[in-house]
Amino acid sequence: MGLLSRIRSRWLNIFSGDSSPGNIGIYGPPNGGKTTLTNRIVSESTDKENIEDLKGSASSVAHETREAEKREQIPIEHDGNKVVIDIVDTPGISTKVDYREFLEDEDFDGSEEDARNRSREATKGVQDAIKWLKNDVDGVIYVIDSTEDPYTQVNTMIRGNISAENIPAVVLANKIDRDDSNVQRVKNAFPEYEVIPVSALEGDNMDDVYKAIATELGGN
Repeated sequence: MGLLSRIRSRWLNIFSGDSSPGNIGIYGPPNGGKTTLTNRIVSESTDKENIEDLKGSASSVAHETREAEKREQIPIEHDGNKVVIDIVDTPGISTKVDYREFLEDEDFDGSEEDARNRSREATKGVQDAIKWLKNDVDGVIYVIDSTEDPYTQVNTMIRGNISAENIPAVVLANKIDRDDSNVQRVKNAFPEYEVIPVSALEGDNMDDVYKAIATELGGN
């Protein structure tokens, strides 16, 4: 199937009542802002009373999210287009998770055993996230820290998987609220995708994110 036809047919089924909502996977390297983005989308797109229960835990320590966490039935609207999606906040993708890096992080206050456990859990989380990408994800929001070098092995690997699976995707150049943000560098690294500069923390340009979900990822 073509790049957009895979998810377009799914959304048409959703609107006709023949299918459950599609899964939009939020992917990216550790500490790129995936959980912060997920929390903002959930907060701004739903009026559920248990909104705090739907939020994930964000941390400056890498691999705070170590297993895929799904938020179901999230309505996204933009300019008359509406989709209801399940958002999957995935663990940060790494080619290697070394427990010693946690011990060297001044914000990590656990023991060596805690670091080893976190490393094992994070490694399994990465493996599960890749399986999700291959089998259960209908669209991808790829979150890049725009203050970091985007030309990494991890980004190349995930970019290749997204392309191989013909999954529609948009790239978010996150953390534009920081002085060292470099959005153009992200655009140069991902020339085949729409790159949206955002600050998930401050909420900058989130309207463009909702537009992409409701149109490009929603197939309308």
